[in-house]
Amino acid sequence: MSERGPVLIAGRSGQVALELARVLRPTGRPFVALGRGELDVSDPSSIARVVEEHRPSIVINAAAYTAVDKAEDEPAVARAVNATGAGLLAAAASRAGAPIVHISTDYVFDGSKPTPYLETDTTGPLGVYGATKLEGERLVAAANPRHAIVRTAWVFSPHGHNFVKTMLRLGAERDEIAVVADQFGAPTAAADLAEAIAHIAARLDGEQLPSERFGIFHAVNAGTTTWHGFACAIMDGAKRRGAKAARVRAITSAEYPTRARRPSNSALDTGKLSRAFDLTLPAWELALERCLDTLIGPPR
Repeated sequence: MSERGPVLIAGRSGQVALELARVLRPTGRPFVALGRGELDVSDPSSIARVVEEHRPSIVINAAAYTAVDKAEDEPAVARAVNATGAGLLAAAASRAGAPIVHISTDYVFDGSKPTPYLETDTTGPLGVYGATKLEGERLVAAANPRHAIVRTAWVFSPHGHNFVKTMLRLGAERDEIAVVADQFGAPTAAADLAEAIAHIAARLDGEQLPSERFGIFHAVNAGTTTWHGFACAIMDGAKRRGAKAARVRAITSAEYPTRARRPSNSALDTGKLSRAFDLTLPAWELALERCLDTLIGPPR
């Protein structure tokens, strides 16, 4: 990476931002991770001030409005962060001569495809969250041609709120939990995603157009399962570590209605990422084991 400026990470306390800091710290690469108090991506003056102060050589946008159901009732707030703010940050990066890595989501798709989604497949978000993230992708691409938009899915880690931690809590409290078995995807560890993003950022710093390393890429852990299958793996892992685990009962999405509809297929094809960056994330089962080791301890 060039030494002309630090890596600027928008977002500080989210799952991916925390893991990015962990990944970058031992490399000696200067970076600054800023929370909303220091960098409000919905505020143009805040963005301009931060970029002018730090003069980053590359920007990673890990800031997002991720409350999928709440977004249905707060579309303007979600759009300000996920769409308008993302575009403003990309534009500021471009003016500073910096490429941007922007994190997006499987929710840009409607989930009707029977096979894993390619980057070139038709989008069709089912709710406000996905729509604002898709709008953000388009604004980022228009504002800064030196962009890598990284779509991911089903992110989990030992930090914050996520499916693994929720299942462990419910498994300790209940004898049985019901989980939907008709939505497919790839559970993705924030740690593995952060490693991939750091690798992408290193390759993009100084990269000029045209380049196969700019564009949209899918990055998820290898393999697919359902939320029910994921929950069963979590309970099995908890049991092997001596923690209380619940039975997991399979239900349909219709039996568990949510404010926002979810894609039934969130599987993402990662071939393009592999070709452009020589990157393949490990199997989700291995990633889950590492997460459970951190949260509970090693298997007994």
